Formats: sequence, C-alpha cells, structure tokens
Amino acid sequence: MNIKPLDDRVVIKSLEVKEKQVGGIYIPDTAKEKPQIGEIIAVGTDEELQEAVKVGDNILYAKYGGTEVEVEGAKYIIVSRNDILAVIE
Repeated sequence: MNIKPLDDRVVIKSLEVKEKQVGGIYIPDTAKEKPQIGEIIAVGTDEELQEAVKVGDNILYAKYGGTEVEVEGAKYIIVSRNDILAVIE
C-alpha cells in the first residue's frame, strides 16, 4: 500500500536521533521527546511544495504538527507545508 498525500502535505518517516547517556542515568522511552527530524517519503500535488522539497530530503518539522499513521507495520507522519520548518542539508 502506498500513501499519496494531497495538496500541500508530505509523508515523512521520523528519524532516530542517537542520544548520549550522561552519568549512567536511565531515561525511559516514555519520558523521551520524539525526534522532530524526518525523511520525506512522499510529496503532495502542490506545485510550489514540489519545488521546495523532494522525496529523500531530511526536514525539521513542528513539534506538535502532523498526524501519525501506521501502514503495514511502519509508522509515518503526515504534515502540511506550514509544519515544515526547515530542510536539513
């Protein structure tokens, strides 16, 4: 199954950010913040958006932006153009 976003939306896969453990303190997964960096998997039909970002770009997105979905066991986030903060080069 493929996800095809509409209009000014993109589908991203959240990237795991490696964390350093300081002083041997254990932080449970529930207390950790979600990473706000993701890789674009699909771009919507908006022409301006397609010029700004492309599949494979890594982006920084808004902390509480987007909608989480699970497709065939993989988790994705669908965000609108307004939730994309920057492209990471």
